[in-house]
Amino acid sequence: MKLSKLLLIALSVSLFVSCSSDDDNDESKGQYENGFFILNEGSAGQGSVSFSSDDFSVFTKDAYTAANGTDLLGKYAQNIFFDGDNAYIIAGGSNVINVVNRYTFKLIAKIDSGLANPRYGVVKDGKAYVTNANTYSYINPATGNTDDYVAIINLTTNKVESKIELNATADRLVLEDGKLYITEQYNNDKLLIVNITTKALETPVVIGSGADTIEEENGILYILRKPYGESSEIVKVKISDKSVSKVTFPETLDSAGFLDISDNKIYYTVGSSVYSINTSAASISTSAIFTASSVANLYGFAVNDNKIYLADSGDYKADSKAYIYNLTGTLQKELTVGVAPNGFYFND
Repeated sequence: MKLSKLLLIALSVSLFVSCSSDDDNDESKGQYENGFFILNEGSAGQGSVSFSSDDFSVFTKDAYTAANGTDLLGKYAQNIFFDGDNAYIIAGGSNVINVVNRYTFKLIAKIDSGLANPRYGVVKDGKAYVTNANTYSYINPATGNTDDYVAIINLTTNKVESKIELNATADRLVLEDGKLYITEQYNNDKLLIVNITTKALETPVVIGSGADTIEEENGILYILRKPYGESSEIVKVKISDKSVSKVTFPETLDSAGFLDISDNKIYYTVGSSVYSINTSAASISTSAIFTASSVANLYGFAVNDNKIYLADSGDYKADSKAYIYNLTGTLQKELTVGVAPNGFYFND
């Protein structure tokens, strides 16, 4: 009899622990888990961040204000990058990076010194590497400058601890095998390479001027060039030997806009039309998957989890729209977001 009671007690404890474990596993990290953010530049006003769940059932137009009340995100919101449970939101016009919990969007800290027109960031081993355009002129960007730098931020203290001077114009970047690969968007024709261990510039790779979007896939960098007065190109740089090959756009597809890589396909845009080719392709497809007729000025683009994401800048003054399509071009959702949406970031 006593043994039976002991067995019942043991079984009850086991079931309780099991249920508790299941509950813990099911516990949400926060309301912004399992969805995507739309970064809204904000033009001369404050930037903002919108959120949608993956199934579109939950939408928050201004997640930062919803979580932090009257605190301001900053002007010209430029980029979001992640590290662990944190998201880092760059507001270049205010020289600030807002550190928030990526699932609750509660403010943790502001990095607001040592930055000069910050642009894009990546993270490695507790350090963030952020390109800074410094005295870059928005009025005449074609002139470029040579005072840009990479700020190295200690993510424990949230302080800029040092800088890597580039003697060049810097913009987007990726991090692979301990090296930063940085595009120079306007008048320079080189892909910058920075060794983050030595904090030194290595021999750059000549790719041509007008480099913009850069993505990495299977050891190859894919860079979209859209130089003024020339045909656009997709430049492929093999990281192992720095060899370069190019896929040139025909004259019928003038002024490419954006590029993204997904499932061994290159997706690219011209105007409000979306195209794709295999990553191994040697020529550009001139047949669009679809044209987003509602998009007047494509300002943000991404491909993720079998969906294509487009953002319309609008008039840079009023709230604008983001559109989500499937891979065959059927509209899945239209969202009213903030001013000048310029990018999508996935929080799965």
